[in-house]
Amino acid sequence: MIRVLFADDHDLMRHGIRSLLKSRTDFEICGEARNGQEAVDKTVTLKPDVAVIDLSMPEMGGLEATRQIRRKSPRTQVLIFSVHDSDSLVQDVLAAGAHGYILKTDASTQLVAAVEAIAQQNLYFSSGVSKFVLQSLVSSVNPRGGLPDDCPLTPREVEITSLLAQGKSNKEAASELFISVRTVETHRRAIFRKLEVNSMAELVRYSIRYSLIQA
Repeated sequence: MIRVLFADDHDLMRHGIRSLLKSRTDFEICGEARNGQEAVDKTVTLKPDVAVIDLSMPEMGGLEATRQIRRKSPRTQVLIFSVHDSDSLVQDVLAAGAHGYILKTDASTQLVAAVEAIAQQNLYFSSGVSKFVLQSLVSSVNPRGGLPDDCPLTPREVEITSLLAQGKSNKEAASELFISVRTVETHRRAIFRKLEVNSMAELVRYSIRYSLIQA
């Protein structure tokens, strides 16, 4: 069961989100909020698996709410929900600790998939933004990168880190490297442990920092 909290200051939008989430029997709506501060407070209390947060809300915006949620309830994954499709905004969202960004115009077809992906700690961008966000985030790939001499990763783990940071799933990474999905999953756990990261967003930032991918 995936426990979801969502926050939006518009009653009609909250009604739409509620209807979409209720269509899945494996989702549990554990809370709703009308502003950023309420979203943070309820997340701290309810500890949802996924918090769907509107980017523009009164009292506290979605970016600050995301920062506080990730700090106060680190097991909660954040999906930003917005009408804006700026690539710089999406990068700000990742920097704040969110795992995804979905446009409100894509909600009817992609919200459920986004919540599912983020609950599994994968990144998710709706089709309305991914075309330019991922192009700018991964405009070129450098498998070797500029890793420090004391980098704990093996060469294979570096390859997998680069692929995951590009937004590829475990299955896609396995297919590209001609290895099993289980092997990718094993390497992924080792990568997270060695780099002391807890989310795909942190792994992306690490990969950009050391040029495994280039923004």
